Amino acid sequence: MKEFPYHTVDTAPEEAKPILENAKKAFGMTPNLLRKMAEAPALLESYWQLKDIFSRSSLSPAEQQVVLMAVSASNGCTYCVAVHSTLADMVKVPDEVTEALRNGQPIPDARLEALRHFTQTLVEARGWAADAEVKAFLDAGFTQAQVLEVVLGVGFKTLSNYTNHLVHTELDPAFQPRVWEGS
Repeated sequence: MKEFPYHTVDTAPEEAKPILENAKKAFGMTPNLLRKMAEAPALLESYWQLKDIFSRSSLSPAEQQVVLMAVSASNGCTYCVAVHSTLADMVKVPDEVTEALRNGQPIPDARLEALRHFTQTLVEARGWAADAEVKAFLDAGFTQAQVLEVVLGVGFKTLSNYTNHLVHTELDPAFQPRVWEGS
């Protein structure tokens, strides 16, 4: 099979170029995932917009990283777990939380564990969470809006997880310190 290219601003389709330029400005580099997604500008644009939309959810930055890591670990995405481990470090997610997510273990914080469990349930049940699962999530102090924001996070992260599985994205050097081989 032909390999999917790592696009640059020079090689990307016209529609993808502004997003790659914005990514470089935002991150100081263009992550390999975005370079691969550029082959399909609609995918790249969707992913880029969902990233911004999810960041404006009512979930805290740490809670957002719990969702994104739980989805990525459930889907076995080594690229995204490494990236979100790095991002979790940047938003001061406690090490024991990140390590629990990376190792497939319960999180010691009850609220974050409820978030991890609910997110993982949605992924594994393909959205068919039982009423008792939703109730347990709400009982942990989350809102009905946050139930649906977790759905947003699952959808957002599934785009990158599946892309990485298909195109075999190599981990960028910036994320190598948090490489993940799976739990």
